[in-house]
Amino acid sequence: MAIPLAYSAFIAALKGAGLTVIEEKTDGRSPALHNRNSKGPWGPVHGVMIHHTVTKGHDTTVSICRQGHSSLPGPLCHGVICKAGHIHVVGYGRANHAGLGDDDVLKAVIAEQGLPADNETNTDGNRYFYGFECENLGDGRDPWPAVQLDAMARASAALCRKHDWDERSVIGHLEWQPGKIDPRGFTMASMRERVAGLLEGKPKPPAPKPRPVPKKPVVDLSRLVAAAKSNPKATGTPVTYAGVRTVEAALVNAGLLAKTYGDGHYGTTTVAAYAAWQRKLGYSGTAADGIPGMTSLKKLGDKYGFTVVA
Repeated sequence: MAIPLAYSAFIAALKGAGLTVIEEKTDGRSPALHNRNSKGPWGPVHGVMIHHTVTKGHDTTVSICRQGHSSLPGPLCHGVICKAGHIHVVGYGRANHAGLGDDDVLKAVIAEQGLPADNETNTDGNRYFYGFECENLGDGRDPWPAVQLDAMARASAALCRKHDWDERSVIGHLEWQPGKIDPRGFTMASMRERVAGLLEGKPKPPAPKPRPVPKKPVVDLSRLVAAAKSNPKATGTPVTYAGVRTVEAALVNAGLLAKTYGDGHYGTTTVAAYAAWQRKLGYSGTAADGIPGMTSLKKLGDKYGFTVVA
């Protein structure tokens, strides 16, 4: 079990790695007091998670990550790593950055083993991971300056060193939560290589025997249909089946659903987006009502990378 570093030790670890650290106050208070601890536990910590921000502009990026927004209050991470390679510490403690992810991934991180495919959202990542949001549009074209990538590796390695972790304790959001693509523009394998090069030869455990893992996320048609029929009538935006996020991510990639609605709730907006997909396939009338069928769902999965089971 790894107890989160004291705030002073966290700052010292980053500065000790040769990084420029800016502590961003909220309402005149230290980042040490800006967190979501009232909403759930913080720790034990088991790793470092890397994200991209989908924002442009230094000041805007830092402000959003510090304050959050109406549907997701800040802080949205512990540190913002800007394109200049500076680390802006915006909060400390529980932060809204990781969300729900796969418990098998967490087990692999704890064991410092290779990661399985992330195909579930059953574990609270905000409790277990340090989080760094890194300034980038996340479109695959916005460049990652060398100084920024170096700062990301140094920050991650500094925390790994303090907890006696190796580079396999550093993961990307896309490796934790189905449907996420961040960070985009470099591979997490290359980032872990950078981290490994900065660590001082921490011995690695023997490579585990690979276990079979699904190559793609799996969507259960019957559970998806149940969500599509029940969610629009429900109060609020409940997530009744995690596979909805996989389908919504595919609809986002198809240009039929705004990314903000990829929340796992099969509401009226998702119904409309799926109906648009059905019409794109040539269906009309009641055959394009936004309720998935095997043929249309399988075609969506074949194109956007998931498997369908009945």
